[in-house]
Amino acid sequence: MKRIRCPKCENYLQFDETKYGEGQSLVFVCEHCGKQFSIRLGKTKMRAPQKEERPDEEEFKDALGSITVIENVFGFKQVLPLQEGDNVIGRRCVGTNINTPIETSDMSMDRRHCIINVKRNKQGGLAYTLRDAPSLTGTFLNNEILGDKDRIRIEDGAIVTIGATTFILRSGASEESGKQ
Repeated sequence: MKRIRCPKCENYLQFDETKYGEGQSLVFVCEHCGKQFSIRLGKTKMRAPQKEERPDEEEFKDALGSITVIENVFGFKQVLPLQEGDNVIGRRCVGTNINTPIETSDMSMDRRHCIINVKRNKQGGLAYTLRDAPSLTGTFLNNEILGDKDRIRIEDGAIVTIGATTFILRSGASEESGKQ
């Protein structure tokens, strides 16, 4: 069985791809929103979605770090890379432009929930700062809620909860372990 995502409501539809040949066009009507759309069967050039993989938490260790979303009833385990500057973290939704989207059905997570800023300090190490976006349910660092104007320095292994979803910060390789 093959799964495809509705382009309007993002719900998954399933069909048996073995009944159709390569190059054939199929038309679907989404059972959730009624949207009609078509696909063409062929060899995919995209990488497999993380839902069917075992994501490697060490994959972005040499880069600027990542967040590892812990699997729960709302979503699957995900490893999302961080970039230099502001990383806006929130629920993936059509039309919302964020650079670190979490695929989840957790409606208590805002589309723009929190921000992790990644920058290099004078010694060339990486510094991570967490702040609330602001969000409706708040951002929690190790079970302590952040205030609206709080900017908290976080390090490798920091546990952050947004809505009913928890993720762990995995720092990049160039972070310095010593304090100034």
